[in-house]
Amino acid sequence: MIPAEVRIFVCVAPVDMRFGFDRLAQVAREKIGQDPAAGGALFVFAGRSATRVKVLWFEGHGLCILYKRLHRAVFEVPVGTDGSAFLRIDASALGHLLTGVAREGRRRKKNNELHTNA
Repeated sequence: MIPAEVRIFVCVAPVDMRFGFDRLAQVAREKIGQDPAAGGALFVFAGRSATRVKVLWFEGHGLCILYKRLHRAVFEVPVGTDGSAFLRIDASALGHLLTGVAREGRRRKKNNELHTNA
C-alpha cells in the first residue's frame, strides 16, 4: 500500500526503456521539475509500445526501479490534456495503470502455424 502523502507523477511522453537510474532521474528533474532524491514521490515512465513501464523512487539510501513488462496486454498511460509533460495521479490510478489491459485483436500463432513441413 502506498501512503497517501506520496506524490505519483506519470511522464506522458514515451521514454526509452534502456534508461537506467540516472537518466530517469534526469528526466524527472527536467520534464517533471521534481528531484527524485528528495523522496516522497514515485515517477512512472512508459515505453513507446506501452508494454513496458518503469517506476522510479528514492527509498532513503538510494534510487529504486520497478520494471514491469506485459506480454499480452498494454499499459493504459494517461494522456495529458493541457500540454503538460506529466500528470499527477493517486495510488488507485497507479494500481489500475500497472495492471494493464488486454490487447484487442492480437492472436498468438500456434506452433503448427509457425513451422510447416514442406
